[in-house]
Amino acid sequence: MNILLAPNALKGSLSASSAAEAMALGIRRRLPDADIRTIPVADGGDGMIEAIAGHLSAEPVECTVTGPLGQPVRTAFLYAADRQLAIIEMARASGLALLPPHELDALNATSTGTGELIKAALNQGCRHIVLGIGGSATTDAATGLATALGVRFLDEHQKPVSGNGGCLQTIRTIDTSNLDPRLCNVTLEVACDVDNPLIGPEGAAAVYGPQKGATQDDVWLLERGLSHFGSLLEAHAGRELESLAGAGAAGGAGAGLVGLLNATLKPGARLVLDLLKVEAAVAQADLVFTCEGHLDSQTCHGKAPAAVAGLAKKHRVPCVGIAGAIDDHTGQLHEAGFDALFSLCPGPVSLDQALAHAADYLANTAEQVMRCRQTAIPRLQAVDS
Repeated sequence: MNILLAPNALKGSLSASSAAEAMALGIRRRLPDADIRTIPVADGGDGMIEAIAGHLSAEPVECTVTGPLGQPVRTAFLYAADRQLAIIEMARASGLALLPPHELDALNATSTGTGELIKAALNQGCRHIVLGIGGSATTDAATGLATALGVRFLDEHQKPVSGNGGCLQTIRTIDTSNLDPRLCNVTLEVACDVDNPLIGPEGAAAVYGPQKGATQDDVWLLERGLSHFGSLLEAHAGRELESLAGAGAAGGAGAGLVGLLNATLKPGARLVLDLLKVEAAVAQADLVFTCEGHLDSQTCHGKAPAAVAGLAKKHRVPCVGIAGAIDDHTGQLHEAGFDALFSLCPGPVSLDQALAHAADYLANTAEQVMRCRQTAIPRLQAVDS
């Protein structure tokens, strides 16, 4: 039997690679001779570089950049010299994971470090950048990022404005005259893990602000700032941006990257799966496994497991989804391509326990799936005959 394992990371617990190893262990307990192929996946957030690294002829380029609250961060991006391609993960320079929960600050966090990573990639001679923007700690609409690349944001007195969410309302002028000219010869593709618009009840501030440390008052200030800056950005770019799918990703970075750097927003999961040639692997499989921490209605809005399930559905290959938690309303997930859904938790357990024992739980669940499949399928075939 040819089995494809294409898991996403279980945030806070297992990397995508570790999740694949755990599932393979469980499957081999029941089917030692299974032909197992593993392709860890991602959707533009944390883990994208790790997922891609083993499938491209690329090397990490290390550098020190400005962290979300100004602290120096030692990080890296991938560079494939033969393709002049850089893979950059915003979370590694401007991400939530770089800050302890009590330091999250949606008003003051900046994406400057991500702009510095792009500049470092330009110094390598890249002509194509894939930028994953999931997992950011920022709500600055990429103003910090753009500042690092030469863009100036000026207030009513023509004084420079800091690139953070709290200052968006004070911007009156966007000056791109000093934008790094090398960007004119670079294709910038942005991998979005969500499709939210810039503003409104489903926008960057309302939905993701609280996750980044914003109080209700902060959310209100951020919403006003994003709305004001969004109008300026639309006038600057000469196109509608506020309702663009993905404009609200990474605290409005989606809109900022399109309006300031002429980037192209793409569903992150599909972009990564295309790079990894996952569809060809799905088409050759007899069974597909995928997983992530939580499978729910949001999974179907740009997350990697749903993209994997969609490919399985396209090629009529059974797809099993495993997660730490599964939403009560599973119809949307089944429609997306998941044939069966399993919780990896063996019973009522604390979050800490689930995180600590995720590998064991995942292996056990994968084994039980194989036991069920091996037992049920022959019997059903016998009945049909």
